[in-house]
Amino acid sequence: MTRLVFGCGYLGCRVALAWLADGRQVAAVTRNAGRAEKLARAGIEPIVADVTRPETLAGLPPAETVLYSIAYDPRSAPSRRAVTVGGLQNVLDALDRQTGRLIYASSTGVIGDRRGDWVDEAAECRPVREAGRFGLEAEERLRGHPLGSRAIIIRLAGLYGPGRIPKLADVKAGRPVAAPADSFLNLIHVDDAVRVILAAESKAAAPRTYLASDGSPTTRRDFYRQIARLLGAAPPRFSAPEPGSRAAAAILGNKRISNRRMLEELGVELRFPSFREGLAAILGE
Repeated sequence: MTRLVFGCGYLGCRVALAWLADGRQVAAVTRNAGRAEKLARAGIEPIVADVTRPETLAGLPPAETVLYSIAYDPRSAPSRRAVTVGGLQNVLDALDRQTGRLIYASSTGVIGDRRGDWVDEAAECRPVREAGRFGLEAEERLRGHPLGSRAIIIRLAGLYGPGRIPKLADVKAGRPVAAPADSFLNLIHVDDAVRVILAAESKAAAPRTYLASDGSPTTRRDFYRQIARLLGAAPPRFSAPEPGSRAAAAILGNKRISNRRMLEELGVELRFPSFREGLAAILGE
């Protein structure tokens, strides 16, 4: 049967290609016709639809595994809640009831701030940021749906990888990094995130929730210092984030993520067990 991907972007496309390489049939939903052509050239069956418009989701193919990894694009017309909560609800209602497994790519942002303390899957969720609140609401919608009994929720730490290193241009140019220097940053390399999703498909006992990170939280100060060292740039300087900005909101999510359940239950062997190995592989190229 088909693997069906909603959100064939930075993470979802890599998962789709991994499934293709394993000989699976893969379909992906996109609302962009140009993107559909690119997916088709890669061997992925494109389905042009919009998760915020339920009428476009009619006739979705039956799928053994569904990956929902749609990220909110602030440039799009629908609101964050319409995409995060409403979009997931529309997809759940449109999916074939014979769907074998649903993997929902959530975020560790649903947990909220812990003032730098360690947290695991048992932590109470108290999100303050809008993204975290709507993400938690989406998780609750999934758990309450009939397909929720077949669902795996993966709360991803910050994704990084080739072409996606935050504030890289600022460090290169010697500009101050607008970020809380001493708050914790939890990360997972995109290639390891793919490994987690593939392992969850075959090994997880649904329903189940996992925190997906490299298990090596670091302060933003140390993260950007490492980037500067690899680039041969001057040590980074920091400035206070603008009130209301995304960087300022990071202060409201200061915590350290444990990945013990992910490692023990899914048997994932991380290629990049910390940001040091990951950055060296990316910037060394």
